[in-house]
Amino acid sequence: MDDVLLTDKNPLPDVLPERLAAQLRFVVEVDRLKTVVRQSPLVAAERRENDAEHSWHLALMVILLAEYADEPIDVGRTVQLVVVHDLIEIHAGDTPLYDTVGAETQVEREQAAADRLFGLLPADQAKRFRDLWDEFEARQTPEARFAKAMDRLEPLLLNWMSRGGTWHTPGVTADVVRARKSVIADASAALGEAARAVIDEGERRGWLRPSP
Repeated sequence: MDDVLLTDKNPLPDVLPERLAAQLRFVVEVDRLKTVVRQSPLVAAERRENDAEHSWHLALMVILLAEYADEPIDVGRTVQLVVVHDLIEIHAGDTPLYDTVGAETQVEREQAAADRLFGLLPADQAKRFRDLWDEFEARQTPEARFAKAMDRLEPLLLNWMSRGGTWHTPGVTADVVRARKSVIADASAALGEAARAVIDEGERRGWLRPSP
């Protein structure tokens, strides 16, 4: 992606205070998230979801499923984590869960993207957003673990509803899916058990290749 901001094409009025102008430029710039297409299929339409739709779905799931967290979580902070965590894909692109080649450069690409995107904000908010993103990635807090669990549970449900979806990716077997989704149980034993039940039934129905 080039270095031209969306607001460079139609600059905001010069009379805006500097801080507000920076914040609004960021708000406009992250409109790009709606164009980042993921691999997961939508249930209600014949297309794949985009990152903005994914982030909204995760936020709703946090509010709805927080009662299943094994540790008490701050729901508001967890919502912030899931809303912020995919913003960097505006510059880094989406790395599908089963893309082993893309995963080799994922950390480097995403770190650079975080520096670039959050750097558009006023310094205090740039640090706040970067801290949220780093917290999600590190998974050292109950909120981050639950946020990551939602990030893995949502596409699992979409794949189930499409009778396989990205499970049909070459090389993906039931055990591969189980391994990738194991982080769900790190935050919630109940949701981890539900995820395993979905995977097991998907394998039984032939939507997932059995492991060798």
